Amino acid sequence: MTYAIIETGGKQLKVEPGRFYDIELLHIEAEEKVTINSVLLVQHHGEVTIGRPLVAGATVEGTVVRNLRGRKVLVYKMKPKKKTRKKRGHRQEITRLMIDSITLNGTVFTAAEGVTAEPPVIETSPPEAVAEQ
Repeated sequence: MTYAIIETGGKQLKVEPGRFYDIELLHIEAEEKVTINSVLLVQHHGEVTIGRPLVAGATVEGTVVRNLRGRKVLVYKMKPKKKTRKKRGHRQEITRLMIDSITLNGTVFTAAEGVTAEPPVIETSPPEAVAEQ
């Protein structure tokens, strides 16, 4: 399993190739490529590379799926016996990012590495042979 810990939007996030994540808004249109250079850690098949503070030569590449708004958060303030009430709402702007690959010193790790090209073949006997037994 390959993953990386990146820093974007003031937050740290564990990402894997082939998955999508909701991050802080990036001012980039949908279907455009993004390269994130602030990689804090890369793990590939048990080999861990930790940065101080960033891993040199490591990048994470992804594609912006779309920009959207998150769920509404309600903030309700009330002072009892004073008839004071405030109700406010907030919706965060977020970007849905699909991680395509993780690169470490020129070596590219993608989601397709662990996938075989052909499905396994299962041997079955013909129906006539089963009926004769």
